[in-house]
Amino acid sequence: MAQPQPTLAQLRALVGVADHRHFGRAAASLHVSQPTLSSAVAALERTLGIQLVERTTRSVLLTPVGEEIVARARGVLGAVDDIAQVAVRAQVPLSGDIRLGVIPTVAPYLLPRLLPSLRAQRPQASPRLREAQTAALLEELRGGALDLALLALPTDEPGVAELPLYDEDFVLVTPVDHPMAGGDGLPVAALGGQELLLLEDGHCFRAQALDVCREAGARERSALRAASLSTIVQMVAGGLGLTLVPAAAVGVEVGRGVASRRRPSAPRRPAGGSVSRIGRRPPGWPNGVCSPPRSVRRCRAPACR
Repeated sequence: MAQPQPTLAQLRALVGVADHRHFGRAAASLHVSQPTLSSAVAALERTLGIQLVERTTRSVLLTPVGEEIVARARGVLGAVDDIAQVAVRAQVPLSGDIRLGVIPTVAPYLLPRLLPSLRAQRPQASPRLREAQTAALLEELRGGALDLALLALPTDEPGVAELPLYDEDFVLVTPVDHPMAGGDGLPVAALGGQELLLLEDGHCFRAQALDVCREAGARERSALRAASLSTIVQMVAGGLGLTLVPAAAVGVEVGRGVASRRRPSAPRRPAGGSVSRIGRRPPGWPNGVCSPPRSVRRCRAPACR
């Protein structure tokens, strides 16, 4: 014959007594009568065959084994509550944890606008951020460690859906006294023979900037690579060369009085923009057009289309 098992109501009664050390207050906290609570604790003791609570006229004490069982009961009740929350989140689109990866050439320029917008639109959502280069984010998407990521297109990654969000221009950043400083509409060919400072290997924006260099006949100053656009722009300000940045970065990286910009008149490149990649669906991920892409489009920089 199977051994009788404690019920959730009995475990809640015991934990309530442990929390309040008083049957009346424990019963009130659980919205039951005191006799009902006392009966539940007594039934649990009979089921387990041990004394859990020492009842005195002044106080309620737990036996040593009672303390141990209370600790385990808290874990059981917490797990049951988690199961219920998972079910609730599954019925509410984009609620709960959303594991979001973002590449470094997008994160500082988009997230300060995107996250408040997402919080306002989906207060039940809890974004968990991961900033890393494209290869690492794709690996985590494949492995299920991320739900979605903002990257640059195309990646042609099998098994991962791509959703274009916007395109953005390349912007040329120069020292303030450079002949090409200021203005708009600089032909790509005008970059011919120039030395450009680029990001280190692994950044997708580096590969895109190299494409522009090859098209224009420019070359990289390979001895001065950097891990961030901020570092590169400051090297430009020091007269060490020119660089290309995505349009969304201009408002953050340029305008400090140390460098100016001019936009090469190259075709807009979807690969230069921010994109959403969806691996498995987050909890409650709706079919069709979803909120994060809409939020990204609302929050993109004015220069992005």
